[in-house]
Amino acid sequence: MPIHNADIQLLFQELADLLEIEGANPFRSRAYRNAARTIGGLSESIADMINKQEDLTRLQDIGKDLAEKMEEIVQTGSLQDLEEARKRVSPELASLLKIPGLGPKKVKALHEQLGIDSIADLGQAAQSGEISKLSGFGAKTQTSILEELERFTSRDKRFTLDTVESLVQSLESFLTSISGVKQVTVAGSYRRRKETVGDLDILVATDDPDSVMERFVNHEDAAEVLVQGSTKTSIKHRMGIQVDVRVVPEASYGAALHYFTGSKAHNIAVRKLALERNDKINEYGVYKGGKLLAGRTEEAVYAQLDLPVIPPELREDRGEIQAAQKGALPELIKETDLRGDLHCHTDWSDGRQTLEEMARAAQKMGYQYLAITDHTHNLKVVNGLGPERLAQQIEAIDEINKRMKPFTLLKGAEVDILEDGRLDLPDAILQRLDLCVCSVHTKFKLSRQQQTDRILKAMDNPYCTILGHPSGRLIGSREPYDLDMDQILNKAKAGNCCLEINSQPDRLDLKDTTCKAAKDLGITLVISSDSHRTSGLQAVRYGVGQARRGWLEADDVLNTRPLNELLKLLKRT
Repeated sequence: MPIHNADIQLLFQELADLLEIEGANPFRSRAYRNAARTIGGLSESIADMINKQEDLTRLQDIGKDLAEKMEEIVQTGSLQDLEEARKRVSPELASLLKIPGLGPKKVKALHEQLGIDSIADLGQAAQSGEISKLSGFGAKTQTSILEELERFTSRDKRFTLDTVESLVQSLESFLTSISGVKQVTVAGSYRRRKETVGDLDILVATDDPDSVMERFVNHEDAAEVLVQGSTKTSIKHRMGIQVDVRVVPEASYGAALHYFTGSKAHNIAVRKLALERNDKINEYGVYKGGKLLAGRTEEAVYAQLDLPVIPPELREDRGEIQAAQKGALPELIKETDLRGDLHCHTDWSDGRQTLEEMARAAQKMGYQYLAITDHTHNLKVVNGLGPERLAQQIEAIDEINKRMKPFTLLKGAEVDILEDGRLDLPDAILQRLDLCVCSVHTKFKLSRQQQTDRILKAMDNPYCTILGHPSGRLIGSREPYDLDMDQILNKAKAGNCCLEINSQPDRLDLKDTTCKAAKDLGITLVISSDSHRTSGLQAVRYGVGQARRGWLEADDVLNTRPLNELLKLLKRT
């Protein structure tokens, strides 16, 4: 069974969680957590590196012991230390980690102080009011737990894009390698670049469907065969996601690709448009009477309806058909349009690599510039910078820029927005920076009015260049702040403060619909990686996908500008 990087990453994360629930040495759990982050950001396969006998300890945060653990996983498919931890910590207790807002420390406290061992126990304790009496919890936390439990029990299992991306690449490669296969395309919400994916729909064109399906059900990652037929076969992948393979004739490939890409709402709107023309459209083609008019390509399908091809990211029935009819579809931004990245971290705070290492990695990507935005001192847990250390970093960046011309490291900081809306560094040091990414990292549960006023006040500060991860959500684990986003958008429009599209796949913050609202108001946005290591700079592809879903073009995004123009636009004072 092949071992993907995601497998190793998940096993290390689970072990870190279980060790923390047990109250083990915090350095052990932190080491596994840091290693998991490193692995999650790699583009190269750990299994391939091991097969080539490459030195894993050259990777950030990977020492000899962790390298041996990675080899153990690749060679055996499991990790002995994790198996032992699973015996010590019951799966019912570990399942509490699935509830957003409950980390290992809180699970440990609930277990030790209230004897909570399962999600059922948690619900009973929350309903009875016991949790509110615990130190560090309180009534608000108890209410939040009840709300999250309700959401958890009704939520369908969905996967973030980074989780499924390596699986998609592996499955595409496998299917393409089968003799007689002519085309392979992953459709559905993955192709539309939705922020989460419920299942995978893969289309295959071949003259030998039975052979393809037989090979597919015997794929090494197939944990269970759900359906097997000559036109559709479904498996449960061992990562937990359902994968459907559909074999379609080449003459209908474009029509099937359109149909299975969706969305359902878009398909209904297209079908209605076809009916108005006395045509019929389905997964096999566009027909008039019994005659096939188009179906081989998506271009032909749309052309039959007098439409240009609508990019998959826009197919949500949010006005894209009307825009296509008017010739007003946006020319969507591409990853190659970006000239630089305006949000990343180094080992000066909680990043894993040096200023120069981050600069070299950005330069290798073809960027003209990279903004260093380490955390500021309100976040003591991540070694945030106070005025003195930030001044030292400014000097260090000046020295690097002398050596790396024409590439430029921009001087910045991710400045905390305090509860009262002040920034946690004085203007005297902020004015020495090229930009500030201002973000909320604490007090997530303020009332709607308090949270909104807090952020509006921060945006009034002339040194607030970019509002970082504006809604504060973590997909699947933390709901957005209770916030009046309309007020935030209007303030951004009035004050020339940019809003960030944070590309971290568990954030993708702003939402696609908010991106579209910002565009409609003429607000400039920024697509940033929020990277904490060199490999993390590549995460901008997720942010670009989110921007495309929000109808954004290159001119809507600040960091598509060349450096000289960017520097002028960054100044608010």
